[in-house]
Amino acid sequence: MYRIGEEELKELEKVINSKKLFRVGNAEAGHQLAVETFEKELAEKIGIKYALCLSGGGTSALICGLVGLGIGPGDEVIVPAYTFMATAVAVLAVGAIPVIAEIDESLMIDPIDVERKITANTKAIIPVHMVGFAAAMEKINKIAEEHNLKVLEDACQADGVSYRNKRLGSWGDAGAFSFNFYKIISSGDGGALVTDNREVYERALVYHDGGASFRPYKEDLQIDVFVGVQLRASEIMGAVLRAQLRRLDGILSDMGRIRKKILHGLEGKQGITFAKYNDPSRNQGTVIPFQFENEEKARIFAKSEGINGWLPIDTGRHVYTNWEPIFEKRVGGHPLRNPFNHPANKGLRMDYTKDMCPKTLDLCARTVFVPLSPDWPDEIVEGKINACKKTAANL
Repeated sequence: MYRIGEEELKELEKVINSKKLFRVGNAEAGHQLAVETFEKELAEKIGIKYALCLSGGGTSALICGLVGLGIGPGDEVIVPAYTFMATAVAVLAVGAIPVIAEIDESLMIDPIDVERKITANTKAIIPVHMVGFAAAMEKINKIAEEHNLKVLEDACQADGVSYRNKRLGSWGDAGAFSFNFYKIISSGDGGALVTDNREVYERALVYHDGGASFRPYKEDLQIDVFVGVQLRASEIMGAVLRAQLRRLDGILSDMGRIRKKILHGLEGKQGITFAKYNDPSRNQGTVIPFQFENEEKARIFAKSEGINGWLPIDTGRHVYTNWEPIFEKRVGGHPLRNPFNHPANKGLRMDYTKDMCPKTLDLCARTVFVPLSPDWPDEIVEGKINACKKTAANL
């Protein structure tokens, strides 16, 4: 979370004073409709028809997206080797099997390896926009179209970010966002699914609300209600997110200004090589991505005074080799709920090994991310530029 304060308190005050905290209600009775209003505002911001706010974070958004797209047992879904485990967890949660693909020099999913891994059982691709950078969406969409696959964007670390002047989350069949504490905007936790497809939206809507049979919106559904779960957002969450959404473009603009200054200050300097950007404008990312010829130089750079960098390989969460429960096939809490045991998944690719994506391991071990803040004053920015120049020149 970057910014929070009086605006959020004002929205919360309205909801708390209404004494109506459940997301479903009647405006004529004083209900603030905070969640419903946030969904409309988010859809407009992303440039898409439908948005669904969820209580379960980006994971729930991915799960609802997969349900909406009709993914289930017997299906394989391609996910990148560099992402939070939730991307693969969501696939397993709907009974399907994640197939792990390499990343490329952008640290995003490698379209070449995606195409290499497609089989008759592949039904969807989940490109992940890590640390605010975009995957190569034109290439991913072209591959998906050629092979009749669905695309669910995991934009959980890229709330509001644009790629080639179009917001992430609006490139695929659906997009997932996260609003937990570590994201660009936040309500502590929660997420959202966006889509232009009415059927995908309705299936996700019904799945996220176990009480769908009793909601006013039931009369507008074009699908039959089925039994789902409980991932509804509360009005408290909606209130905070409405204020956070109003901050979003300012956060991204200030981050972009600081990013541009750092990139300009380091461009062409001795020892400086940036990771590949899929968008030539390079107007993306919550970090500055440096790449080095080996891990030793990357670590020296990251640890040097004034840089405060980190290596993706070290997060302990975002590299596929850390996904222990998946590697050991401990899923679902009961053997009969474990998709690895499901008869429909027999013969699918589920033999994961720690060395299966060597390119990912190599890139994550010699890339350094230097985090950005939209609120850095000029002296911090200049200090960061000078520290990077000095260290890189001496490597």
